[in-house]
Amino acid sequence: MAKLVILTPGLTGRAHDLSVDLTTIGRVEDNMFQIPEASVSSHHCEVQLRGNELFIQDHNSTNGTFINGEKISEGVLKPGQTLRLGNVELRLEGIAAAVSTLAPAPAPVKRQAAAPGGVSLSDLESGGRPPGFDSKEFSKKRNKAGIYFWLAFGVVILLIAGLLYIAYHSILPQK
Repeated sequence: MAKLVILTPGLTGRAHDLSVDLTTIGRVEDNMFQIPEASVSSHHCEVQLRGNELFIQDHNSTNGTFINGEKISEGVLKPGQTLRLGNVELRLEGIAAAVSTLAPAPAPVKRQAAAPGGVSLSDLESGGRPPGFDSKEFSKKRNKAGIYFWLAFGVVILLIAGLLYIAYHSILPQK
């Protein structure tokens, strides 16, 4: 059975069987292969085994996806090559057994493009901020509606108090 095996110290020996058509890889739990390491994006990439090759599609990860040190957005991992996700290195193993038992794989899954001016699904899945994004330029928005509400509430209370005062003094007999 074909599997991806982590080579990076501290995570060495962790592996994932590639028994399904499409496998998502990332740091968060909803991925099929979770790699809890800070340099791996929450939804880093997806892989698909076809024959003796592993097709890889990066999901705009922050620290990149590399095959033999070359950064890719899409690529093919062949036996003997190294896949790196952020700072985590992986190797494809057990491919000889998988080739004889697997039927030809379906075509890769196509992602639907975003509407003009919209955000693509892969952008949403990648999470995080784009490189060069400086959050210091933004500040917390003040809640002016709350201030106006309490100001109006105070004015209404003063009007009611004034009307009650006038009504009380107009009802009382004058001395």
